[in-house]
Amino acid sequence: MKRFWKTAEAAREGDHWRVLLDGRGVKTVGGSPQGLPSHALAEAMAAEWAGQGETVDASAFVLRDLADFALDVVAPDPANAARELLPYAETDTLSYRGEPDEPLFARQEAVWEPLLAGAEARWGVRFPRVSGIIASPLPAETRAKMAAILEAHDPFTIAALTMLASLAASLVIALEAIEPEADIDALWDAANLEEDWQAELWGLDAEAEARRTTRLEAFRLAARFAALARSR
Repeated sequence: MKRFWKTAEAAREGDHWRVLLDGRGVKTVGGSPQGLPSHALAEAMAAEWAGQGETVDASAFVLRDLADFALDVVAPDPANAARELLPYAETDTLSYRGEPDEPLFARQEAVWEPLLAGAEARWGVRFPRVSGIIASPLPAETRAKMAAILEAHDPFTIAALTMLASLAASLVIALEAIEPEADIDALWDAANLEEDWQAELWGLDAEAEARRTTRLEAFRLAARFAALARSR
């Protein structure tokens, strides 16, 4: 598709912000006005449009895609969208460790245990620790509390969490990533601990390394989206 606009800017419209292309407000994929919660997010999304060349690169609209997901999919039923994140808690990668006599287990304990224990203390929940691949269900109280934590977030944050949890295979890491002082790269290293461990043992694979870099950039963008949406 060829570029069809000359200017892209952020503008206030009632209680929301909009991206304007040549003075006309952008709509979501679903056809609704794309009302955004903050000037910072609108500015960043306008920059996505302004940064396009003569031929549009649809893959460069990560923030726009997340905003459209928040408005078209999450906002109509936020409670359902929050519930759909709970399986990432049931199978959270931080809960599943190697065998205690394996060197990998020591690395997991050093990196994962502080993250998981910190989350438990902050939220008043308990996650299982499992050696091997046999799933262990969440305690009912933990599941209920995690559902309440998720449902307390706005649609834009839930949209970001959906992308973060999918990339990290961890709801705990996703929730940590939206904290104001989060170390995003350290969290990504934690999410990829096992993959990096294998790379240390057997050497780097160029294709796998490129995939990791792409996914890290997506992880960073999702965390940035959450921060921009909450900016005031």
